[in-house]
Parts: sequence; C-alpha cells; structure tokens
Amino acid sequence: MINTLFRAALAAASLALLPATALAQGSEQPPVGAPKPFHLPQTRSFTLDNGLAVTFIPYGLAPTTRISVQIRAGNIDDGDRTWLADLTGAMMEEGAAGRSKEDLATAIAAMGGSVNVGIGWNSSGVSTNVLSQYAADATALLASVVRQPNFDPAEFDRVRQNLVRNVDIQRAEPGSIATEAFRRILFGDGHPYGRSLPTEEQLRSYTLDDVSAFYAANFGAGRTRIYVAGRFDDVEMEAAIRAAFGDWARGEPDLAGGTAPRHGPIVQLIDRPGAPQTTLRLGFPVMAIDDPDAPAMTVMNAMLGGSFTSRLTRNLREDKGYTYSPGSGTTWVIGGGFWSFNADVTASETAPALRETFMEIRRLQDETPPQAEANNIRNWLAGVFILQNASTGGLIGQLANRDLWNLPADYLDTYVPRILAVSDDEISLMARQYLPLDEMVLVLVGDLSLIGDEVRALPEFQNAHIITASDN
Repeated sequence: MINTLFRAALAAASLALLPATALAQGSEQPPVGAPKPFHLPQTRSFTLDNGLAVTFIPYGLAPTTRISVQIRAGNIDDGDRTWLADLTGAMMEEGAAGRSKEDLATAIAAMGGSVNVGIGWNSSGVSTNVLSQYAADATALLASVVRQPNFDPAEFDRVRQNLVRNVDIQRAEPGSIATEAFRRILFGDGHPYGRSLPTEEQLRSYTLDDVSAFYAANFGAGRTRIYVAGRFDDVEMEAAIRAAFGDWARGEPDLAGGTAPRHGPIVQLIDRPGAPQTTLRLGFPVMAIDDPDAPAMTVMNAMLGGSFTSRLTRNLREDKGYTYSPGSGTTWVIGGGFWSFNADVTASETAPALRETFMEIRRLQDETPPQAEANNIRNWLAGVFILQNASTGGLIGQLANRDLWNLPADYLDTYVPRILAVSDDEISLMARQYLPLDEMVLVLVGDLSLIGDEVRALPEFQNAHIITASDN
C-alpha cells in the first residue's frame, strides 16, 4: 500500500512540474488521478516512570532501525548566552561514558550506522540508523551519549575554537548577515529567537562549567521522547530502552517561553561594497502552527514562493533571470510564526526584483488564483507530503514536529484532507491578511552605492523605518 501511494505521489508531483511545452511534444497528457490520502502507520507509545516518552513505528521492509532521541532543549534555552546550546551539543559528540569519540564511532559503525547530534531552535536530537539486529545495542550507545557525555577538559578548547571559526565564516557570508539582522528585527535582542550568532568574545568566554550547567538544567527524561522506526523486535526494544533510560533523572521542567514576531514596516540596508548580488530577506508575522489558518497559509506559500513552480520563482528566475534560487516558507516558533522570502538577486536588478516581488504579492492578494493553478498546488503539496513520509527519517521528523507543538494525534492523517479543503478564495485571503506590504520586515545586504538610491525610491519604502549602519 505504501509503495502504491509513493508511486502515485511521485507521478502527481512530477507531472505538476512538467511545462506545457514539454508535454505537448509527446502524447496527450494523461489525467492526473485524485491525490491519495496519507495514513500514519500503526504506532505504539508509552511513558516510563521518569516521564520519558517512547513511540514505536514499525515500518518498511529493509532490515534497519532508526532511533531518535529528541530533547526539548535548544537555542531557546540559551538565554542571553547565544550558542551555549551548540557548544553543549558539540561537546556531547566528543565521547561518552569514558569512551572517546573515535571509540563510539567505531562501535556504531560496526552496527551499520553513525551518531548524529543536532541542536535546533526549540529541541535537540541524538539519532542513528543501524541494522535491525543491533538496535538494542545502538540504544545503549545512544543512551551513553545523551546521559553520560564525557565533557572532557582536554577537548574543550579545540571544540570551542571550531565554533569560533564557524562564526567567523558565517559573519563573512551575506546570507548569515541578512538572517542575523532579519531575526533581530523580528524578535529583538531580548529573546534567543532574535540572536542567531554570538560574538567571538562571547563564545570564547564560555567555560566547560557553563556547558555542564546548561546540560544539567535542560537535559532530562521528563523533556525527552524516543522514536524508533523501521524493522525491530518490539519487546526487545522496549526492554532495551527501559534498561538504558529507566533510571535517568526526570530533570528540570521545560520553562522556555516564546515570543511573537514583530510587524514593520522596517527596512534595514547593510552595505557590502562591491557585492555582485544583493541578499534579501522579506518577512511578515503569521499565525501559529495550530491555528485554523495554517493549512491555507501552507497552500498560499507554495503558490507564491514555496515551490519550484511558484509565481515568484517563475517571475524572478525563469522570466527575468534576476536570481537563481528564490524561495519562501513559514517558520513556526513558540508564540506564533513568520513567513519569509529569501533570494540573492543581481545587484543592478535589486529594485526591479523588489518591484516584481511586491507585484506578485499584490496580485495574489487582489485576484483569486485560477482553479487549475490552485488545484496543481494543492495536489503537489499532497504528493510531497506522502513522499516526505516514505522513509523512517521522514516519519520520525513529522511525528517529532507534531509532538513538539502538541498537535492533535490525528494531525498527520488529516493533513492531506485539510490541504485539499483550502479554497481558491482562502489562498488570496491569506495573502491579504498576513502579507500586508505596509507591515513588512525587509533586510537587504548589498552594495548600497549601487542599489541604495533606487531602492529608497520604491513607494513601499516611503513610510518604512529605514535602518542603516549609522543607526546601529
């Protein structure tokens, strides 16, 4: 059944991407069938006495097991110590339970996998994908990484220096510069969401004691859920998890609070002399992921800039050649969400690219999209959703997202019907309601001697608060 859905989704998505001219060269385009629904495979969940939650997802035919330990701890817990979570995660990769990083890598490689530690805005993950016969052993190894990191003083200076180097590199990249400014405008300096990069001095000031304190305050069984997907012995895996995690302390409660992004109109112009391209970040605050408008927002985004066949992609990339890879998306945060459009445009075409972007937003706001275009986008989203859930990693990612935001248990099963139920009029309504150009937040990083005057003359900028280097 899953293979059938996968092929149907792939066919629908592929046909939706084919230009009419390509189809005309061959035989008549076959009709695209109705989108197939997605049904979450049977899962089983239970909770240990210490509060640690577990979800089993038997899935697929390959003899592999993916194990993912998700902890509700991340950059949102940094406070004013930006990237302390990242430094903690980097130290967790350096060895555990007295075994070196190399020893752990060798052990997990013998099971057919590797250990991955990832730090996000709101959560962190430690995961692996191994041959099924080693699933119980891999669970014990992951538990050592999560519960017993070495935090070896001999490794600390090197690990911290690597992060310093990463920050230095990112601060030289226009995309990182734009993102840092964009997030600061949206969320301010008073919340971790508004601070994407630490200063070098700040990062160098962190000590191993700071890392240990962050770990102690934010890692514990009560803030953790383990996902196991693939082929595995249910009884054996439950026993392995209970043995490896059952006596882990519950830990401190999750008290991190979110904040809603701010409205504009605010435009920040950042000079990068000689830059051949202008990097832009355009955004608007939107609803939270559990809001009734979220499905319609998803469809609107896909039509406007969130798909390869979106209007902004066709206009700015295919028709005008201003940029190679424009794209938009909605980011959900604790306290709401924001929609953003990102692009690197040819410097001399910065103002024209902005005019076309604003025009496409207004066109979608003012005109209900043609039914055929709307149907293609809805069907494409339905097909892509099924493709995204055709692997153990995809399934775990979707379930972790559902659980992080406390969404209903049937959220994944009802996703496709909710997307298909979005009306053509609702697509325009979302653009009108959530993308008012007189409330935009925009960051431009480029050669202001080349683009500044023409950009400032745009009518959309006339009532905006414009920030330049002299204002910082």
